[in-house]
Amino acid sequence: MTSLRPYLIRAVYDWILHNGCTPYLMVNARAEGVLVPQQYVQPDGSIVLNLRPEAAQHLALGDEYIEFNARFGGVPQSVTVPVPAAMAIYAKENGRGMVFEPEEGDGKPPSPTSPEPAPKEPTKSKRPVLTVVK
Repeated sequence: MTSLRPYLIRAVYDWILHNGCTPYLMVNARAEGVLVPQQYVQPDGSIVLNLRPEAAQHLALGDEYIEFNARFGGVPQSVTVPVPAAMAIYAKENGRGMVFEPEEGDGKPPSPTSPEPAPKEPTKSKRPVLTVVK
């Protein structure tokens, strides 16, 4: 069967917008085919992208790629994310959304030294925190 991930991304994106929130997409920027401004990639290899319609121009949530144009530091750039590189989609305001398990062909893991990301220590920032609910 084909991957369920692109369908879930589109559904959660619509749900987040319907509830008046800002959709954020967490991406494994080290995965093959990811085109994002490298100066904004975190040390763990991830990048969080704002998919709000006003921020992500010409957004295409396709079956194989997520593509849009956005401004980073005022500079317009094209962004391309292969769907398997999407790690999570969530609402900026409350952190509600969906975290994706790695699939076959997802590319390199975010941490080059271990196959699973190292647990992060709690921080005192106001950024949303994602938790895996099973």
